[in-house]
Amino acid sequence: MDTASVMKAKPRADIPVLSPGDTVKVSSKIVEGEKERIQVFQGVVIKVSRSADGGNFTVRRVSHGIGVERTFPMLSPLVAKVEIVRHGKVRRARLFYLRDRSGKAARIKERRVPRKTKPIAVAEEVETAEAEPVEPEAVEAEVIEAEAEVEQVEDVQPEAEAEVAAEVKAEVETPSEEATEETEAAEETAADDQAKPEEA
Repeated sequence: MDTASVMKAKPRADIPVLSPGDTVKVSSKIVEGEKERIQVFQGVVIKVSRSADGGNFTVRRVSHGIGVERTFPMLSPLVAKVEIVRHGKVRRARLFYLRDRSGKAARIKERRVPRKTKPIAVAEEVETAEAEPVEPEAVEAEVIEAEAEVEQVEDVQPEAEAEVAAEVKAEVETPSEEATEETEAAEETAADDQAKPEEA
């Protein structure tokens, strides 16, 4: 077992993977007497050094026409948070040439990185499925209730069919008022027709 494997520190999970050219916001803790505050330093990463102690990265910004560079250790407890604002498209590991440039000449092109996101509905379904485990007893109870409802519906259907058949039969056997009026009118006309030839 070598000393490098023993002394190698674990990387912090709250610090993203940085690369030269990235614009970052570094929130560092400033201790003033008994008070402690957070100071944000935003700039371009010009160097990333990786070593057994966790490594460090250097951020450069131009403040009031003066270039300011700060080096932050990766595992320092004074580094509260690191946010990546944009990714830069560069072809060097050390961007020291930015020290000799100013204005538009010091700009770095942005490198587009596709975001991997899930649809909101799918994410909610996955979260609810993970949060609420389904118990087999509850599932069995729901199945039994559904079967009982189906049996009740099957029992009700023959009764309803019998009632409908009885209503139809009653309608057929008892003629309607219109039908009786028509038959009476036909009988009267037939009687009138028979009476006319006798008078003649």
